[in-house]
Amino acid sequence: MSKFSEDPVLATNRKARHNYHILDTIEAGIVLGGTEVKSIRNREMSLEEAFAVEHKGELYLHNLHIRAYSHGNRFNHEAVRIRKLLLHKREIRKLSAQISKDGLTLVPLDIHLRRGKIKIQLGLAKGKNQGDKRDTLKKREADRDARRALADAQRR
Repeated sequence: MSKFSEDPVLATNRKARHNYHILDTIEAGIVLGGTEVKSIRNREMSLEEAFAVEHKGELYLHNLHIRAYSHGNRFNHEAVRIRKLLLHKREIRKLSAQISKDGLTLVPLDIHLRRGKIKIQLGLAKGKNQGDKRDTLKKREADRDARRALADAQRR
């Protein structure tokens, strides 16, 4: 068994699935500096306001907040900066076509480790309106109540 056998999730964007309909997901690499990697491995980041944008044939991640590394020196990284995402050109072309044609957006869903490398999972998403959000909450509560009732019935 390898030391990289499991892929731990380092951070999730919990609001993404609440605010958007996720139509498709894709995994991308991310260009990081040394202290950024250490902060991410310490789970000191926030994905809440982050989004990806295509510019001149490349994807960039905006508003990803990575806290400064606590043991860093004067070469510590900036907390919020634009970071380049690593994808194949055909994947970028496909995503940018869908974004421009359908009015979709790319939101980060989670940051995880894959074979020791930090990866980011992006979701091709369409925004929800207020009614959709309420329907989602009602459905979730109904499912939770049904599971509780079933568990209570099995205990008796």
